[in-house]
Amino acid sequence: MLFNSIDFVLFLPLVFIIYWCISSDRPKEQNLFLLLASYFFYGCWNWKFLGLIAFSTLIDYLIGLALGKEIKQVRRTWLLMTSIFVNIGLLGFFKYYNFFLESFVDSFSMLGIEFSPNRLNILLPVGISFYTFQTLSYTIDVYRGKLAPTKDFIAFAAFVSYFPQLVAGPIERATHLLPQFFKRRAFSYEKAVNGMQQVLWGLVKKVIVADNCARIVDHIYANSDTLTASTLVLGILLFSFQVYGDFSGYSDIAIGLARLFGFNLKQNFNYPYFSRDYGEFWRRWHISISTWFRDYVYIPLGGNRGSKLINARNILIVFAISGLWHGANWTFILFGLFNGLFVLPSMLRGTHKKHTGTVAENRRLPTFREFFGMLSTFLTISFLLILFRANNLAHALDYFIGLFSFSIFSGLGLPNINGVYTTILIVIIFILIEWNGRTRLFAIENLGYGWKKSYRWAVYICITFAIIYLGAFDEGRFIYFQF
Repeated sequence: MLFNSIDFVLFLPLVFIIYWCISSDRPKEQNLFLLLASYFFYGCWNWKFLGLIAFSTLIDYLIGLALGKEIKQVRRTWLLMTSIFVNIGLLGFFKYYNFFLESFVDSFSMLGIEFSPNRLNILLPVGISFYTFQTLSYTIDVYRGKLAPTKDFIAFAAFVSYFPQLVAGPIERATHLLPQFFKRRAFSYEKAVNGMQQVLWGLVKKVIVADNCARIVDHIYANSDTLTASTLVLGILLFSFQVYGDFSGYSDIAIGLARLFGFNLKQNFNYPYFSRDYGEFWRRWHISISTWFRDYVYIPLGGNRGSKLINARNILIVFAISGLWHGANWTFILFGLFNGLFVLPSMLRGTHKKHTGTVAENRRLPTFREFFGMLSTFLTISFLLILFRANNLAHALDYFIGLFSFSIFSGLGLPNINGVYTTILIVIIFILIEWNGRTRLFAIENLGYGWKKSYRWAVYICITFAIIYLGAFDEGRFIYFQF
C-alpha cells in the first residue's frame, strides 16, 4: 500500500477516526488497534511476510525480558549475540544470499574453476532492512542498560510495526519511540495540522519532484550509450533530486502521519544539499541510518580512539557496510567506500564538524565561500550517485566515461521525453522553497504563519491541486522500498 495510492487515501481516514474514537485514557487499546492496522498495512504488500516480522518481534521481545533478568555477563552477551545472529541472519538470507553466492562463483571463475550452484528465487520482504535495525536498537540498548525491557508485548509489537515508518523509516531508536506507546495520547488540532503540512510537503517531494525527475532519469540511464555528455550530466543532476525527493519525501510523510496519531519521529533529512562540506552532508542525509551505524558499529569498533590508521579503518568499514545495506550489488559497496574516502580527510583532521549551524543563518544569501562549498559538495555526491543508480559496475563505468566527450557542449538529446524543461523549472522552484524554509523542520512549516486562516487554507488547496496536476502518478514505488 503506497502512501501515494488510492488505497492509502481510503485506509488513513478510517484508521485515524477509529484510533481517536478510542479514549486517550486507554493507550493499551490504542496500541492494539495500531498494531492491527499496521499488520493490515504490511499485509497488503505480501501477507506471507507477516510471520517474519512477527517472529523477529517475538524473538527480540523475549531476549529483552531475559536480558532484564540475567546478571551474568557471559549469558547476557550470548543473549545479545542471539538477537544479532537471528536478525542479521534473516536479513542476510533474504537480501544477500544470491549476491554472496554469485560473488563466490565469480571469484572462483577468475581462478579457472567453474561450478553452478542453485540460485534461489528469493523475494525481498519490504522494509526488512528498516525494522531489523529498529528491533536491534532495542536489544542492544537493553543490553547496555540504556533502556529497561518492556513487559508489554502489544506495545513492543506496535513499536516494531508502526505503519507510518515501517517500510522505509526513519529508523527509530527504542529509547525514543517505544516510551511514547506507554504515554497518554490526546488529540491535538495544532499537531494534526502541522503533521498534515509535512505530509503535503512530502507528497510534493515525491510525486512532483522525484517522479517527474524519474521519467527523464530512467530514459537517460537506459540509453546512456547513445546520448550526449550534456544529457548524461542532466541525468546525474536530476537523479540527485529524484533520490532526495523520493526518500526525504517518504520521511516527511511518515513523520507527518505519526504526528496525526500523537507520536513524534525524529528528523531524517536536514536540507543535505545545502551542506558546505562532506562531513556536514553526512550529518544531514538519512540521519537515522547514519547515527545508527555511528552508535552501533563505528563506536564499538573503536571510533576515533587509537591511531589514525585504526580510525581510518573504522570509517571505511562503516561506510562500506552502509553501502551494502542499501543493496546487494558491488555498486552500492563502492558507493559507500568512495563516500568514506571523501569524508575521511576531514574526520582524521577533526574538521568534519566545522559547520554545525544553518548555512547563511539570518541572511538571505550565502557568502561566496558558502556557495562554493555547497556547490562542490553537491556535485561530488551527485557524481558518486552514478554508482547508486547504475545497474552494475560496467554500466557505471560506461556512464562515467561517456561524460568525457566534446558532446558536453552540445544540446540535450531527449526526443522521446516530454516535460524536460518543465521538470528543470520544478527543480529550480523546489530549491528556492527549500532554501527559504531551511531553518524549519520542513520547508513549508512556516508558510502562511500569521496569515488569516482562509489564506493559509487557500495555499494548501493550491498545493494539493499542484500535486494532482503536476504529479507523475505512474512511477509507483519509493526507491528505498528496494532496501
